[in-house]
Amino acid sequence: MFKFLAKHGLVVLLSLLSLPLLAAEISKIDRIVAIVDQGVITEKELSDRIQTVTAQLEKQGTQLPPREVLQKQILERLINDRLQLQYAAQTGLRVDDAQLDKTIERIAEQNKLSSGEFRKALESEGIPYRKFREDIRNEIILARLREREVDNRMNVTESEIDNFLTTQSSRTDIQDEFEVGHILVRAPEEGTPEELQKLRAKAETALKELQGGADFGQVSAGYSDAPNALEGGVLGWKTSSQLPSLFTEALQPLQAGQLTGILRSPNGYHILKLLNRRGGSSPLVVDQTHVRHILIKLSEVVSEKDAEQKIISIKERLDHGADFAEIARQFSEDASANNGGDLGWTNPGDTVPAFEKVMNALEPNVVSEPVRSPFGWHLIQVLERRKQDMTRESARMKARQEIRARKSDDGYQDWVRELRDRAYVEYRLEDKY
Repeated sequence: MFKFLAKHGLVVLLSLLSLPLLAAEISKIDRIVAIVDQGVITEKELSDRIQTVTAQLEKQGTQLPPREVLQKQILERLINDRLQLQYAAQTGLRVDDAQLDKTIERIAEQNKLSSGEFRKALESEGIPYRKFREDIRNEIILARLREREVDNRMNVTESEIDNFLTTQSSRTDIQDEFEVGHILVRAPEEGTPEELQKLRAKAETALKELQGGADFGQVSAGYSDAPNALEGGVLGWKTSSQLPSLFTEALQPLQAGQLTGILRSPNGYHILKLLNRRGGSSPLVVDQTHVRHILIKLSEVVSEKDAEQKIISIKERLDHGADFAEIARQFSEDASANNGGDLGWTNPGDTVPAFEKVMNALEPNVVSEPVRSPFGWHLIQVLERRKQDMTRESARMKARQEIRARKSDDGYQDWVRELRDRAYVEYRLEDKY
């Protein structure tokens, strides 16, 4: 026994001495920086996200904020994301592997790479493919969760559109467009005076740094609670009607490069930077086509070959003088069949590309050759064409989109805040082990 210890004692001693070091390393790897309801966020998760965001900011040429400031910003984002993902799981919202694979294939195609090449490209940049898959899965879940809980519940009435357009028409700045940088320090209306004073002081510190020449993207990443804070806070080009009147009134007297003061809204404290401005657009005139068609769909009982043979047979009957509308009522498998296949006046983009390409090349009253689209086999006939001023219709459509976007953004932020208020969150970032 003693001989064994004498022979191996040094190894044993070194092993025993290394245990505290190993424990410290494990503690460091597994250290919890926040408890979020049923789950936790680890220091490694936070470090990985900081590394990703830092790489993005450096790629954009954005000066990095102090690490401790960026750390707190990213931790808040992680907490909000984790709460939403937990809620999605509890309510049965999931993305299966087949859906995920299709999404990743589209991303690869957009980068003009095969799936294998895309995977190698990720790994060459130090991004583990498995982690990338789960990040994309989570992004899809978060988008669908917002759509389900917020966007699908948003309703825009015709009276809201009328009031919006009436208000906009009375404004002389309606044609102005602004390229805007935005910083938001979120502050609830019902907050205590002490809380509001603290948040106002945060906004004032951010403004002071900007006035001192600090990079806007850096200050956004360090202070802003807006969804695009870590992307530099730039909203892009917005018309006056796309911005709250609080913003446009503050932006109107500014020259490019100037800052607003601190603006208070129900959402919190805002700071805007006017990056550029330009005039509005001209009336919208589009080429419209009055078109009708006959559609034969594919199904479990109708094969590709059978559908093609049927549409060829119908084309022969039309070539021999059969009435298009009567044939459409008899054979077309489309909601327009009752109207003789008439689709009415269509705008560019209203139909799928395969259909639109053939339609645009047809002379009026000529019946096309059979056309294959995702819906099945078509015969197309253009009845007439015209140029139409769609300015009014376009204005109403844009108004609906803008009202809906505003209501959706406000509704989403309110929903996340309610989710956060109901949750148990414990910070351990400052703990030292």
